[in-house]
Amino acid sequence: MSSRPLRVLIVDDTVLYRKILSEVLAEIPGVEVVGTAPNGKIALSKVESTHPDLITLDFEMPEMDGLETLLHLRQDHPHIVVIMVSAHTKEGATITIRALELGAFTFVTKPENQFPSQSKEFLLNQLQAVIKTLPPQYRRDEPIPIGRQSFQQAVPPVVRKYPFSAGPVQIVAIGISTGGPNALAEVIPKIPAGFKVPIVIVQHLPANFTNALAESLNQKSNVTVLEATDGMELQAATVYIAPGGKQTKVVKNANRFFLEVNNDPPEKHCQPSADYLFRSISKAYGQSALGVIMTGMGNDGTLGLKLMKRAGAQVIAQDQKSCVVFGMPAEAISAGVTDAVLPLSQIAAEIVKRVGP
Repeated sequence: MSSRPLRVLIVDDTVLYRKILSEVLAEIPGVEVVGTAPNGKIALSKVESTHPDLITLDFEMPEMDGLETLLHLRQDHPHIVVIMVSAHTKEGATITIRALELGAFTFVTKPENQFPSQSKEFLLNQLQAVIKTLPPQYRRDEPIPIGRQSFQQAVPPVVRKYPFSAGPVQIVAIGISTGGPNALAEVIPKIPAGFKVPIVIVQHLPANFTNALAESLNQKSNVTVLEATDGMELQAATVYIAPGGKQTKVVKNANRFFLEVNNDPPEKHCQPSADYLFRSISKAYGQSALGVIMTGMGNDGTLGLKLMKRAGAQVIAQDQKSCVVFGMPAEAISAGVTDAVLPLSQIAAEIVKRVGP
């Protein structure tokens, strides 16, 4: 098949943002804007004629809003990549998390300043970062279904470099990124009430959005889910989401365990960083920890998991087929630090089994 540009349809109810996004996307090599629409209803009709590979989708629109449009797209056009365009507000964060749980690939935030040149640069940086991760097949002449089997790479060989671990588990630490809200919405509600250890999660999201994720998961779950704050003592049957724009680690003090949330710099552009959390887990818990690495771009988490394995911890990874992006689990598998590689549907049960009754 011959290659072609990535075809993008822009959906936004304001003329200004349709113009800004069109101009921004036109600056990205290999991208072609094939149309715009002021609401979801018109967008769905244009999908049939423009055949987009990717849609940028606003939330607040007349006739058919972003969430309703997303539901139609996931049902009727699951091969189309959907990027939500979100307001950087508490309400915007809540709706964005809902969209990610419903299957949107990721989101970009609208700039808070009112200067067009700065707005364009802000959006350009975000959109470039997302689009450059899309592999060449999304510029081919025929669409490729992308559901949960999207953005795949070669399955890495499983090389066991560390012995299997089977010690008692006193904490579960999860690292996850792109596709995470949707995956966590499947895993965390399956954790039973009375779960006897805490769970700490690094999900790559900006400030505001991690709190919205915690609130959403808390409504669905049998355990308590909340955004981590500095000084919290870890409790059983509680899930702590590391806050966006901060680093989170676990510290041990007189046989009690606490969260430290601080302004340490990003690692591999990640703040929060799974590596940062996992390092602290290896020091505080040693062999009494279970690490879980799930869907996401890049390799955040692998270095931290190596330290956890050297300390005798257990590690499980999400498998390729059930990941939206296989990057983070693939790196951990290639590094030989995983004890088990499982589909998303089995991860909660495996966590419960390894923690024990």
